[in-house]
Amino acid sequence: MKYLFKNLIIAFLVFLAIAGSFTLFNNTTEEAEELSLSNLVEQINQENVSVITIKGDKLEIELKDSTKQEATKERETSLTESLKNYGVDSEKLKLVNLEIKGESGAAFWVGNILPFLLPLLIIGFLFWFMFRGAQKGQMKAFTFGRSKARLIDPKDKKNKIGFKDVAGLKEAKEELEEIVEFLKTPKKFIDLGAKIPKGVLLVGAPGTGKTLLARAVASEASVPFFSVSGSEFVEMFVGVGSSRVRDLFQTAKKNAPALIFIDELDAIGRQRGAGIGGGHDEREQTLNQILVEMDGFEVNTGVILISATNRPDVLDPALLRPGRFDRRITLDLPDIKDRKKILEIHSLNKPFEKDVNLKEIAERTPGFSGADLANLVNEAAILTARQNKKKISQDELRECIEKVLLGPERKSNILSKEEKEIAAYHESGHALTAALLPNADPVQKISIISRGMAAGYTLKLPLTDKHLHSRSEFIDELTVLLGGYTAEKLVFKELTTGASNDLQIATELARKLVTKYGMSEKLGPRTFGGREEMVFLGREISTEKDYSEEIASQIDKEVSKFTDNAYKTATKLITDNRKKLNQIAQVLIKKEVIERKQFEALMKKKV
Repeated sequence: MKYLFKNLIIAFLVFLAIAGSFTLFNNTTEEAEELSLSNLVEQINQENVSVITIKGDKLEIELKDSTKQEATKERETSLTESLKNYGVDSEKLKLVNLEIKGESGAAFWVGNILPFLLPLLIIGFLFWFMFRGAQKGQMKAFTFGRSKARLIDPKDKKNKIGFKDVAGLKEAKEELEEIVEFLKTPKKFIDLGAKIPKGVLLVGAPGTGKTLLARAVASEASVPFFSVSGSEFVEMFVGVGSSRVRDLFQTAKKNAPALIFIDELDAIGRQRGAGIGGGHDEREQTLNQILVEMDGFEVNTGVILISATNRPDVLDPALLRPGRFDRRITLDLPDIKDRKKILEIHSLNKPFEKDVNLKEIAERTPGFSGADLANLVNEAAILTARQNKKKISQDELRECIEKVLLGPERKSNILSKEEKEIAAYHESGHALTAALLPNADPVQKISIISRGMAAGYTLKLPLTDKHLHSRSEFIDELTVLLGGYTAEKLVFKELTTGASNDLQIATELARKLVTKYGMSEKLGPRTFGGREEMVFLGREISTEKDYSEEIASQIDKEVSKFTDNAYKTATKLITDNRKKLNQIAQVLIKKEVIERKQFEALMKKKV
């Protein structure tokens, strides 16, 4: 309706412009004096007339003094007869130049018919335009239940992605290679009585390459690939979601063998019966239709459904049973070797300095997903362009690691001299305790330049990827977290709000040691507090208290015991190495940043 009103206004303005141009065109000619035939005869007899131009019944008269005049003759008689009837002198008439001009067809249309025809044409165009819009609206209403899946043509070599373009994920690719082989040569499996898997569920943290793997399967198998997000099924109208599911599977069956990829499956695949919306909830109807299409009465041949989610815990059990999603493939975060390969892939089309060491960058990025690493390389390229350099160096890559982790530097957030000293001793406390404890991760960098919400930071990274963590590591980590708090208290005899985040993390870690990891010597191998989760929200909103008030008191005591012991350890370490703390803090105040090699040299240097 908005666009129709806009077009109507435009058409009206065009009509006004055309009408105005006609008005100006008609008014550009100088208006001539109208004469009667008797006056014309009088002018001829006085030899004042030079030329008379005859255009039908109209007479254009030009006098000898170049004055223009007009007259109208009688229709039935010729001009000479009319003039003779009014008593014109024949000799004087011979002195007048008589010209006869026929009115042209173009002038007739422009001057007479077009001013009346043009408004009719404009009104007709407006009616046609309005009916055309109404027909489009009707067609959209009929196609509202069609699937919005995007088709990726296997013949499109420009956007083709193979398994070689996906670094790491070796086990996941092996599982999916069987799907590719089945799509290419199904007879080999059918002869042995094997059935094609109907569904593959890719589970992993955001950015681990679930969508990329699905596209690689389609490209490797050279089959049509229908991609759609789970949120695109559900609309405000009842029945649209299930209709789109039916249309999607029908289209895929017509193009079989084919792959269907539903991203963010948890948007429509959440567990039913949550008590929200009842049995007629639109999302549940969409899920029911997917279940029927995957394993209903109609045999589903040649169509494989691949879905991705990072919340498998909220999915309906009916989706996960054999016969629907037959395979569940977990995608882990890449280890150091895979991170190096991912960095190499994202570095192919970017100019690097010869001394760039991607292995070092991979070592500094534990916990990074594939998407994080791609973002890291891209940010390094942007930073290089901003500095007007031609090639990306190791410094830009290191800088962007911290940018991805903590945010950009806030150089405008200048600390006062006192705050700078407090921040330096705080970060030096973290770094010193980390260097002195055997199970703490090595310090990579110390900085008192603000990033994000932090006034400073101490970057600690493990030398190798870890999948299991021991009790000793957690206890040392608690000590390191309280190192900044302890340094502030010992040096300045005062506390600031700078340690609030450290205290929050330390308290949460201590509580997990007691309630989740079973690492409390007093309470023993038991967990406390189950998760109470609302399915429709899909997130933890409270903790179920499955223990008595007496146990709750013991939990609080054990949490306090862990934090108190960590504080005592940090206090002893910093007190015994006070000179070393001062040395690190003074260097940090002067340079603002201490890298790993410089920090290790400071620790070895005698005070």
